Amino acid sequence: MAGMNSSPAPDTPRSSPGPHDDALLQLAREKKAISSRLTAAVMVLYFGYIGLLAFAPQVLEARVGSATLGIPLGIGLILVSWLLTGVYVRWANTRYDSLAARIRNGS
Repeated sequence: MAGMNSSPAPDTPRSSPGPHDDALLQLAREKKAISSRLTAAVMVLYFGYIGLLAFAPQVLEARVGSATLGIPLGIGLILVSWLLTGVYVRWANTRYDSLAARIRNGS
């Protein structure tokens, strides 16, 4: 049905950038930067653990008290993942939310 599409035609020129475009781009850049770094850290740790398991299992089989080294390393991996999640949550609750609120409020 003609006329029901409310989006502008593809060749319609966009309006000039608004005053908050720079702040929004900065917010997006910061979010991408922290997300990328934390994701990379978690992936390196997890793939490192799996790589160790695959290519040097004797390391994880070493005895540490009544358990093998793989158990405390696995638990440590989970704890570090939680810690990194906490880092992101703290950043989001302080920096991201405050910038987003300023953008929304127009200040």
